[in-house]
Amino acid sequence: MASPGCSLRFHVSVLGLFFTCFLAFLSSFPFTTEAALKRYQFDIVVKNVSRLCHAKPIVTVNGRYPGPTIYAREGDHVIINVTNHAQYNMHGLKQFRNGWADGPAYITQCPIRSGNSYTYVFNVTGQRGTLWWHAHILWLRATVYGALVIMPSKGVSFPFPQPAEEAELILGEWWNSDVEEIVKQGNKLGLPPSMSDAHTINGKPGPLFPCSEKHTYAIEVQRGKTYLLRIINAALNDELFFAIAGHNMTVVEIDAVYIKPFTTASLLIAPGQTTNVLVRADRSPGRYFMATRPFNDAPIPVDNKTATAILQYRGVPTTITPLLPFLPAPNDSAFADSYNANLRSLNSGNVPLEVDRHLFYTIGLGSNPCQSCLNGTRLAASLNNISFMMPKVGLLQAHYFNLSGVFRLDFPDRPPTAFNYTGAPLTANLGTLLGTRLSRLAFNSTVELVLQDTNLLTVESHPFHLHGYNFFVVGRGIGNFNPAKDPAKFNLVDPPERNTVGVPTGGWTAIRFRADNPGVWFMHCHLELHTMWGLKMAFVVENGNGPEESILPPPKDLPPC
Repeated sequence: MASPGCSLRFHVSVLGLFFTCFLAFLSSFPFTTEAALKRYQFDIVVKNVSRLCHAKPIVTVNGRYPGPTIYAREGDHVIINVTNHAQYNMHGLKQFRNGWADGPAYITQCPIRSGNSYTYVFNVTGQRGTLWWHAHILWLRATVYGALVIMPSKGVSFPFPQPAEEAELILGEWWNSDVEEIVKQGNKLGLPPSMSDAHTINGKPGPLFPCSEKHTYAIEVQRGKTYLLRIINAALNDELFFAIAGHNMTVVEIDAVYIKPFTTASLLIAPGQTTNVLVRADRSPGRYFMATRPFNDAPIPVDNKTATAILQYRGVPTTITPLLPFLPAPNDSAFADSYNANLRSLNSGNVPLEVDRHLFYTIGLGSNPCQSCLNGTRLAASLNNISFMMPKVGLLQAHYFNLSGVFRLDFPDRPPTAFNYTGAPLTANLGTLLGTRLSRLAFNSTVELVLQDTNLLTVESHPFHLHGYNFFVVGRGIGNFNPAKDPAKFNLVDPPERNTVGVPTGGWTAIRFRADNPGVWFMHCHLELHTMWGLKMAFVVENGNGPEESILPPPKDLPPC
């Protein structure tokens, strides 16, 4: 294969450059005269950046880290031209019938090769709120990411008090060394790559780290006013707590879907998720740390360092030392369960009450033979014991043009063998099957998918993201899912609707959705480590009746494979 390109996900793609954006409904239908046209130019370039006393070249969009925010209004027509000037070939909106703009490399398109361009064209339809875009190939999203803010249509207000101002807070990770070299070394040894050296808020670790006084993000607020914070977890491998010293937060939106507001001192956000909160500046004027650090209730190592930014009241000298917030304990599962139980949709009229297709997928770690690896084995991850193998041709292209030999349509609806999924750790017979195997879904069918964690090597939490869809999180629990008893406890009244959901450590999560968006849609763990090891698959959603229920034709400038 040629040197990797870029894939961006808007979800938009850059492997040649792969961009992926988390937007719920994007389409490329003609737009009305009332809609605004928004144009963006994204140049993928390498820039030298210094953090933690270390300087290194990183891949960026327009030389910015994090990348630029895309602003649009519901109903707008958006054109983003991506030019890949880097040595790499470079995904968030939900693309309706238009997987060509979704972005995952070798899923919906091939990468944008170095020196080439690709233009993403779409309408923002039926979506408003906070999403994000990021590179969707290799580990490039360590630095190639940014916010995607969709305001309501003109004349439509928020379903909560209008804030005085707003700001985006993107939580990330920083490695002192070259991330791709770290990943290559881990793969060579058959082991996990080294963990990150710091967490960041808007690309800055904050003053608790060396050489970081000037690398601290700050927001100035005025006492008595209310602010909207759009929080995004762009970290590669860590679920994160977030809190503001002395201030409560009112959660009003998750993954660009309004929820019933609730107040909390801390929040939990998994990689790939977004959370909007209202914060009232009602404390004594001063300086208050905003802080983030990992949640991890599994017996595995993580980068547990705390990144900070500052909430600065107007008129207060910057010489005053900020106060640190109280964050839950790193393994506080009770807080995680309580927080997730508070997430309830504001409007849930579309929850499927009847199910056409029941799916049960086990999540497992494993190991496969590797003669050149350190221990003679390479770590792997799987769904229903299948580690997904990436193709050399885009799956959507193969499906649309009926190319044979690229994938099989026999991904199993359940694991090959039933066992005590969350019992004692299983450390033998850990081999996985390798294959590019997809699952076919009938158009407009209703689907229930139960994702079950297992104790193969170890239990662990997993944030799963489904491209092309929002879904309803109707149930979750600890231990083994019981199909005879647990469905009776499902929330079918006001379950949270989102595009990324956490499967609890040693537990399960049940989601439902209607397969009304034809195309090939990627589903993967949003821990980059696990995705790299094969914890992913894809759905082929068939066309419906007529052109309005069918995949749109590919654009003329689709990157070649």
